Amino acid sequence: MKKNLKRNIVVIAVLVFVGAAVYLNWSYNSRWGTADPAMVAAEDQAMAQAQEEYQAASAAADTGAVAVNAYFDEARLTRQSSRDEALKLLEQACSAEDSSQEVIDESMRQINTMAAWNLQESLLENELMAKNFTDCVVLASDQGVTVAVPAPVEGLTATQVAQITEAVVSNTDYTAQTLNIIEVTE
Repeated sequence: MKKNLKRNIVVIAVLVFVGAAVYLNWSYNSRWGTADPAMVAAEDQAMAQAQEEYQAASAAADTGAVAVNAYFDEARLTRQSSRDEALKLLEQACSAEDSSQEVIDESMRQINTMAAWNLQESLLENELMAKNFTDCVVLASDQGVTVAVPAPVEGLTATQVAQITEAVVSNTDYTAQTLNIIEVTE
């Protein structure tokens, strides 16, 4: 019996709170009155115009951005395809029955080198994106490192070039002389 009484008191209290919330919501909304049709029409027209301007600006900006993004996507795909093909050839050389120990050792060394390049490329790409480069592609090799970044028509600033150089030199064994920066413009 005591449980039923407690439960009923809780149910009544919840109903009182819900009723109070409904009343407060109604009284708050009734203070504002009705909307002025002319004001609503003007606001709708302004919103429609702003939306059209935004879409036009986005379409214009996306045309250049799509071309730049396509370049970076294609560069990554080309890099990965060439590495996969080289890795496949090296693995075939290692697993061939007539391979000498020198060929196997050299193939394994090259596989390790490629793995190190992949790691360095990922590290550099992540660091450059953290330094506000919207996208980039890094390609490491024996000859040096190439960094492709999006650039405005007027080119990269000296500060941006210094950021790229600092990222490469501080995170790899490459020097500034072995660094090649490609500016991809829209």
